[in-house]
Amino acid sequence: MKGCKGIENPAFVASSPYSPRRLCPSSSSVEVSVSSTNPLREGSPPQEPQEPQEPQKSPEPPLSSVTPPGSQERSGPESLSEYEEGPCGWGNFQPQCLQCCNTPQGFLFHYCLLALTQGMVVNGLVNISISTIEKRYELKSSLTGLISSSYDIAFCLLSLFVSFIGERGHQPRWLAFASFMIGLGALVYSLPKFFSGKYQFGSLFEDTCLTPKNKTSCTASSSSLFYYLYVFILGQLLLGTGGTPLYTLGTAFIDDSVPTHKSSLYIGIGYSMSILGPALGYVLGGQLLAMYIDVDLGQSIDIAEDDPRWLGAWWIGFLMSWIFAWSLIIPFSCFPKHLPGTAEIQDGKTSQIHQSNSLQHTDGNFGQSFKDFPAALKNLMRNTVFMCLVLSTCSEALVTTGFATFLPKFIENQFGLSSSSAATLAGTVLIPGAALGQILGGILVSKFKMTCKNIMKFALLTSITALALTFVFVYANCENEPFAGVSESYNGTGELGNLTAPCNANCNCLRSYYYPICGGNGIQYFSPCYAGCTNSVSKRHPKVYYNCSCIERKTEVTPTPSSFSFEAQAGKCSSQCKNLPVFLGIFFAAIVFTFMAGTPITVSILRCVNQKQRSLALGIQCMLLRLLGTIPGPIIFGITIDSTCILWDINECGMKGACWIYNNIKMAYMLVAISVTCKIITVFFNGLAVFLYKPPPLGRDVPFQNQNSVVTTVSLECDLSKAGHDG
Repeated sequence: MKGCKGIENPAFVASSPYSPRRLCPSSSSVEVSVSSTNPLREGSPPQEPQEPQEPQKSPEPPLSSVTPPGSQERSGPESLSEYEEGPCGWGNFQPQCLQCCNTPQGFLFHYCLLALTQGMVVNGLVNISISTIEKRYELKSSLTGLISSSYDIAFCLLSLFVSFIGERGHQPRWLAFASFMIGLGALVYSLPKFFSGKYQFGSLFEDTCLTPKNKTSCTASSSSLFYYLYVFILGQLLLGTGGTPLYTLGTAFIDDSVPTHKSSLYIGIGYSMSILGPALGYVLGGQLLAMYIDVDLGQSIDIAEDDPRWLGAWWIGFLMSWIFAWSLIIPFSCFPKHLPGTAEIQDGKTSQIHQSNSLQHTDGNFGQSFKDFPAALKNLMRNTVFMCLVLSTCSEALVTTGFATFLPKFIENQFGLSSSSAATLAGTVLIPGAALGQILGGILVSKFKMTCKNIMKFALLTSITALALTFVFVYANCENEPFAGVSESYNGTGELGNLTAPCNANCNCLRSYYYPICGGNGIQYFSPCYAGCTNSVSKRHPKVYYNCSCIERKTEVTPTPSSFSFEAQAGKCSSQCKNLPVFLGIFFAAIVFTFMAGTPITVSILRCVNQKQRSLALGIQCMLLRLLGTIPGPIIFGITIDSTCILWDINECGMKGACWIYNNIKMAYMLVAISVTCKIITVFFNGLAVFLYKPPPLGRDVPFQNQNSVVTTVSLECDLSKAGHDG
């Protein structure tokens, strides 16, 4: 047999990717000269090869009638090299009390805590603190938008490399690294508070019409506070670095550790925690913003929370997240490379990888070196079903992130609510709806034990339902309420499109100070100054105004705290549009069906690609999802909504700022156009994935361990030599 030469047969390659490859089968263990890529089930025709008999080992029941020699019957070091199952602990220190956590449920619990923390910081605390940071560090909205995008930039740059390198590594320790980076990012994000000094809030701005008031001059000044922008960007980059292993390696580890029919349930629970995280961040951040920014200095202040100069303690939530994230480092570091029972679970799974002639077959050692990265990337990009599923999630991410950013603005303008009330309603609809959809999708796929193709059909059905519900925006559109200087004149004077009229010409009002009030005549005014109001009573809530020259009144009123007669009150006029409850109900259903497809599509991606490339597949999905979805989504929505503006903020220097008033009808139809377009793209790619998917042939089970095998033959010389030896 020393002279035996021929084509290598992967059937004789050790099941472990780390074990050396056997270049030629020995005569003592080879009885069959041809191996098949897909072993036959029991009861198949008699061409079935026989398994080698080793009398010195106790027989083990095979999962299928054919198992490549050296894969199923091997035990000991070689099997452990691929699935290094072990106790929970650090080295030789393995306390018995920790072993109760060494289960899929224990890992999922800690995964949920980390996902909750990450979502709370990135999508909760960062978003709710942006306006406070803008005021405190004198930053423009475009710059704070760069802060928000830094997380996605880091995620895009690292997702492919982390997912490829970490696939063969110790994945729980990668999550310990993620916990460290998320905590470090939260800590760095809070540092400007401790180095920027005490906040100086200045004097109160007078909002009423005062004739002798000097008009503010146009001055351009630079502040040293601007440089803290780079600290915030660094914090977001660190958070993005920590988030990368969480949604790539963590998801693949969960899928490894549980049976196929339970995977969707576990992944759905984990993803729902990442959605509930922002809700916790908004609640916690809202409570902390009610505390003064310099609460740590212990000094008394003479301004209240409703004062425009008030800034809340935005930084406390980040310090709390830092401590909580670092407390998860120890639990993740004690998990073994694979949970007990992983090898048995993997042996019981059947491959559902997409069958295509364009996919390259790989051997057991593929992916061990970084030199394999381009080939692995090319192999996944040629998987048409995988790419269709990824593109469908990208279009869905574009519309969901756009609504997550601008739904409060839509509700505020369409239904005449305050910004805080609109944000509360938007959060009440978006977050529970998304979490419920993720969990429901996972439960249904798990309960009915759907195959890969049925999972994709289920995602297609939910996407079509969400598309139909998207037309609710057409029903929700409401006419703009009367607005002085925009849609109504000032008692017959002035011009539409110009806020200045003879009744307020001497007030020197600022167009950059938007503080809407509702007149007793049912008309809304830009501010008390533009309404010509000279007196106010701030002890009442809402604040009321008197002697307004632009609001027609016969007698002059002397303001008293007990007076119930007033000409205008703070806030927008109540909307006559009564469609809000119906809109919220239908939109909630649309959110549920939209996110109901999230977990099934993730599971479909894990099933249709090679088992050893699942983490890389999730890395590609996360990168493209951000490049084509979450990053351009808010930009596209913002440009679209700005195109419906009818009154802009123009400062003393003539620079255009934010939009104050929108055309409600046009806004509703524009959002319908974007949403329907994205939903149609989602449905198209989901349907294309169902059409293109080719499961393994019926009657053949492909164990995960044999996914990389290709049909080969051993040379005739080897067969003849073996036959002569047996003879």
